[in-house]
Amino acid sequence: MQTPIKTCFMRGGTSRGPFFNAADLPADLPTRDQVLLAVMGSPDRRQIDGLGGAHPLTSKVGIVSRSSREGVDLEFLFAQLQPDKDTVDTTPNCGNMLAAVVPFALEAGLVAAQGPESTFRVLTLNTDMACDITVQTPGGQVEYAGDARIDGVPGSSAPITINFLDTAGSVCSGLLPTGQVKDVIDGVEVTCIDNGMPLVIFRAEAVGRTGYESVADLNADLELKARIERLRIACGHAMGLGDVSSKNYPKMTLIAPPRSGGSITTRSFIPHVCHDAIGVLAAVTVATACVLEGSVTEGIATTPGGQVQTISVEHPTGEFSVALETDPANPQDVRRAALLRTARLIMRGEVMVPAAVWAGHPGSSV
Repeated sequence: MQTPIKTCFMRGGTSRGPFFNAADLPADLPTRDQVLLAVMGSPDRRQIDGLGGAHPLTSKVGIVSRSSREGVDLEFLFAQLQPDKDTVDTTPNCGNMLAAVVPFALEAGLVAAQGPESTFRVLTLNTDMACDITVQTPGGQVEYAGDARIDGVPGSSAPITINFLDTAGSVCSGLLPTGQVKDVIDGVEVTCIDNGMPLVIFRAEAVGRTGYESVADLNADLELKARIERLRIACGHAMGLGDVSSKNYPKMTLIAPPRSGGSITTRSFIPHVCHDAIGVLAAVTVATACVLEGSVTEGIATTPGGQVQTISVEHPTGEFSVALETDPANPQDVRRAALLRTARLIMRGEVMVPAAVWAGHPGSSV
């Protein structure tokens, strides 16, 4: 016997995974986590017995519900799973999966379209981060086709605009959790920063690399990965995160001067695998570092200046543009971060989990 659970399999930005109405999952967290592991086929490197794609970027789950909080329409819980581990991490955010929240909610009937364009306020429960997400809804239906392109995704799609309202200190105690815009930790100059994602940013040359290496080369560079992990653990303590050896954050980002007309070049580890691109909130956080005087980006980042700046973050498969607005009275205070993403409904139906894992809600039929 198996238990069917309604789901929509969505692409959000450069990530993808199943989305669930929170009401359709077990209420107790240990059982819920066992269900998610069974859904994705973890732990197994190939995730052959589930929906996972054998990579951290395709081992993600979205859980959405209507919100009863004043001024909030939807609540989103992101879950990061790993192909070969039995962990379900709901601590970090994921800006890519966030792009699919409103399309899923409309598909699932959690909210109704407001007209040709619909904007909903979404609270990410992982870090209590709020944002306004706008999608195209002509005729009351989600429009997926359009001319918007994002690097890392083939073709074009309808634009989805995400306007983050308050991202500083999403997991850490503040934007600069060490109290400094630049530190020397384990012999490396770093900027420890959290503007939506806890990140450790350092120059590639500081670890003997150029910052232009391919993803495959970096993933095969065992010496570098071991060096980065030692640095990550040390920075985790400095950022007030404790022992991060078993956590998915902070992410580690190597930087170098831009090569393709952008503001800065990045190679982002998430945290043990080099990202084919860069995460949404990691890009926001890197862009923020670029506008902070005295950070490790100073002298290599090219920025336009002004109260509102568009920072182009180059990554292995293209670039990611982030619009930042700073306080004119305090340029170190980032008021707003906005960006463009796309999403698509890939499949909807029921995913099956063994009844031994979960027999369903009381009274439900299997």
